[in-house]
Amino acid sequence: MTIPNYITIFRFILVPFIVMALLSGSVGAALVGFVIAGVSDGVDGYIARRYDQRSELGAYLDPMADKLLLVTLFVALGFLSELPVWLVVIVVSRDILIISAVLLSTVMANPVEMRPLFVSKANTALQIVLVAFTLADMTFQFSFGAGRTILVWMVALLTAASSTAYLVAWTQHMAGYEQNRKQDEDDTPGRT
Repeated sequence: MTIPNYITIFRFILVPFIVMALLSGSVGAALVGFVIAGVSDGVDGYIARRYDQRSELGAYLDPMADKLLLVTLFVALGFLSELPVWLVVIVVSRDILIISAVLLSTVMANPVEMRPLFVSKANTALQIVLVAFTLADMTFQFSFGAGRTILVWMVALLTAASSTAYLVAWTQHMAGYEQNRKQDEDDTPGRT
């Protein structure tokens, strides 16, 4: 356990408080919590790099904390009709698809290493911007209007592109595994 890992665990703990604040009408508190979570994400990354405190556990925990925060906020904002339900379904479905693919490949004894793709990083960044804009709009009544609508569509397109890219990578990985397994079976002595 390193300092960055403790900061990441703090982000996990922060998530239910942010969602509870949002659902109870304390949108300003939810926005503050979201900003704190974002700053802590930057701080743990900086400490990990600067003081060489990177760890395998942190490599798994950090993106999990980010995803938990974003997915729960997307669901809560969809529930409050601040984000379209269809967008929430697309965002959540993408994450379920990726998790299912990783679990299936692991069960089949062919674990796939899911490295974040550029399109996925861009998608996550845009999701963060959309959530921040939405919370700020709810808190301060900025009325971003068309800007928010454009962000919604950009997130939808990037989420679809990210899902497709991961699905293609996973399919190629699994196809290569099947070919290698068949070749190994054919090369086994005693087989005709």
